[in-house]
This record gives sequence, C-alpha cells and structure tokens, in this order.
Amino acid sequence: MSPNKQRLLSLDILRGITVAGMILVNNGYGESFQMLQHVEWNGMTPCDLVFPFFLFIMGVSTYLSLSKSQFKATPAVVRKVVKRTVLLFLIGLGINWLDHAIGGDVLCFDHLRIWAVLQRIALCYGIVSMFALMVNHKWVLPTIIILLVVYGIILLTGNGYAQDSSNILARVDIRLFGTEHLYHKSPVDPEGLLGTISSVAHVLIGFYCGMLMKKAATVQEKVLQFFLVGAVLVIGGYLLSYGLPLNKRIWSPSYVMVTCGLAALLQGILMVVIDLKGKKGWCTFFQVFGINPLFLYVASEVLAIVLGHFGVSEMVAGAIRSVISYPQMASLAYALYFVLLNFILGYILYKRRIYIKL
Repeated sequence: MSPNKQRLLSLDILRGITVAGMILVNNGYGESFQMLQHVEWNGMTPCDLVFPFFLFIMGVSTYLSLSKSQFKATPAVVRKVVKRTVLLFLIGLGINWLDHAIGGDVLCFDHLRIWAVLQRIALCYGIVSMFALMVNHKWVLPTIIILLVVYGIILLTGNGYAQDSSNILARVDIRLFGTEHLYHKSPVDPEGLLGTISSVAHVLIGFYCGMLMKKAATVQEKVLQFFLVGAVLVIGGYLLSYGLPLNKRIWSPSYVMVTCGLAALLQGILMVVIDLKGKKGWCTFFQVFGINPLFLYVASEVLAIVLGHFGVSEMVAGAIRSVISYPQMASLAYALYFVLLNFILGYILYKRRIYIKL
C-alpha cells in the first residue's frame, strides 16, 4: 500500500521529526543534558515538545483522513475508528506488560500501569474522530475553548498544580484505578485520565488547523494559516501561563496553546522550505520516521525493553563511555545510536514501500 501522493511532504517531515525526537529523548543512557530531560514540574524544555507535536499532527492527519469519506459516520468508518482506538490502547498496555514480563513478572496484572503515551494517543484519536463524524464542524473552535476553560477551572479549584497526592488529577486516578496501576515516578500520572480533557482539545486544535489547511486554495494560503494560528496560540499561551503555568505533567491549558502554536509555526516553516522552495534533499531521514510513525515508535519501545533486559544497552553504553568521558555527551551518543537503529528498520520498510497502519 502506498501513501497518498497528493499529501504534502512537509506533513510527513514534521511527523518524522517528532517521532525521531520522541525516540531520542526517551533513550538517553545515564545522565542527559537538561534540554533532553522533561521538566520536573512547571516550565518546559525542548524535550517537552515532542509528544504534544505528535498529538497536534495527529489532529491534522485525522481531519485529512476522515475528509476522504466526507466525515460520514458509515458503519465501515466507525468500525475503523473503533478498531484503531482499541488496538492502540491494547498495544500500549502490551508494552507496559512486556516491561514486567520480560523479567519474569508475567502475571503482573494487579500492578500493571494502565496509562502511557499510546493509551493517551488512543483516547484522543477515538474521541476526536467520533466528534468529527458526529458533530457539525462549526463547533470545533467553541469545543476547544470550552474544554480548556473547564480543565483550567478543574486545575484551579482542585489543587491541580500541587506536586503531591492532593492534586485532583492524582486523586481521581487513585480513586478509579488504584495506586498500583499508575505511574510511580511522580505523584501525578502524566498520562492520567483527567489530563485527557486538555489533550483532546490539543488534538482538536490540530484538527482545526487541518480544516483551515484543506480549505486554503494555495500552499501560500496554507502557510499563512499556520503562521497566524501559531502566533495567536504562542502569544495567548504565554499570557495565560501567568495564571496557569506551563506544565507537561498535568497538560495545562497554557502548555496546550504554546506547544500547538509552536507546532503550527514549525509546520508553516517546513511548508515554505519543502513545499514552496522545493528544498527536499535533507528530508529522507525524517520521511522514514514520518511514513511509519506509530510502528517505529512501538518498535523503539519494544527494542529498548529487550536490549535493556539482555544487557546489550549497558554493553553499548559502556563502549561509548570508554570513548566519551563526558557523561551527558555519552548519553546523547547512545540516544543517537538508538535512533539510528530504528532508522535502519524504518529505511528497510521505506525502500520496500511497506507502510504499516492499524
């Protein structure tokens, strides 16, 4: 199966940059540079951009994909959405299970983490897709605003910025799922249930940008739309951050606005460079990641677990440290090596024109 030849290459490149970035920041070995670490609480580093960029571009892609069926909720389209949602969620659970099972804890279901990146992707994709099929698109922008306002009120009234178990996000997750099924490195699960509210708004912003892009007659008009939306969101998000600080852990409204705005601006820049000026010579590396994004992300998670369990990661990291004494540089070198491993896998699929989709 081949991808739609009419699609803008820049969309695949942004997706590819994002997936390669997700793999890079997730796989440093040892002490990483600060910019390649998630902020512990309020604030943002470049590392905190990769996942929101993915959700943004997923929103754009969801609009373009569903527009092919004119957003008609036919049984076939609904089945496809439901199937993809369920599979993504189950694959995410499967990765969490493998992390336990490979060490012998096969029956780990009483303490298996329910939430993670793929589970959030699944919920956001499923909710936004069903919204797109069932609701008039004139309600997209009002819905985004309502979701962010409601979520902001929840945070302000529920101690949502507390970095402890008094946080309403933590309280809801503990009440519904129990502490054993949650993220243990932080009192607040960064992919917990309530955070899905703002994450859905996040994907809807991407969806809205896809709608604007589709309606624009020329590439120049598409670029202008992305720059305009991006500027409004970044400025608005930073102004909002004075009351609701940027925070990835709780996926705060200001974080949604700023990261979506930056993603829109980068998409506009890529359109200018690639689609208008035709400078594509550097694109292949990221295109490899962009055409099989979910497969390569899942492969990277599985590969990291397997290599770590069998001691390969430690062996390679040790070899790198014997050459590079600076710990942060050694960690970055390992992360780049790991990205290259996944690129090789993706390049094989790319050359054979194999596009793996759920």
